[in-house]
Amino acid sequence: MIEIERKFLVRNMDWGEPLYRRRIEQGYLFIAPDRNLRIRRADDKYILTLKVQGEGLARHEIETDVEPEQGQKMLDDLCVERPITKTRHVVSYQGKTWEIDIFEAENTGLIVAEIELARQDESFALPDWAGPEVTDDARFFNAALSSAPFSQWGVSYGELLAGKGGA
Repeated sequence: MIEIERKFLVRNMDWGEPLYRRRIEQGYLFIAPDRNLRIRRADDKYILTLKVQGEGLARHEIETDVEPEQGQKMLDDLCVERPITKTRHVVSYQGKTWEIDIFEAENTGLIVAEIELARQDESFALPDWAGPEVTDDARFFNAALSSAPFSQWGVSYGELLAGKGGA
């Protein structure tokens, strides 16, 4: 499957009532410049995901369910870095689904919204609560946040929103 997504910082929490929310814990079994393998727990479900960089914004994504005992073992003992935790709020805006991740632990204070697109050139309306785009800033990849968490960047979230603290 091909995944095309764009990422934005979030200016405020005025996105309205989410369609649903869930707590996510995910860790990485390996991280390379153009690919990674992660294990994710969302509710009581564990999913193993391989992501490989494609052309432009596109990434190949292959997912498979994992038995809970195996998934928890991977999270607890086999990750190359400490797993990240976040609460995902899924909202709708002008016919598109947005996923807003409020990060926890060492990434507390970071809020990132993602929109998945069918095509790289697909147009969409940007909500008022969406801030600067960070799609091309590798620091905001979840794999990067596991090894270089937001708390270590030496910049505040307000500074990021203001366009300061660039890569």
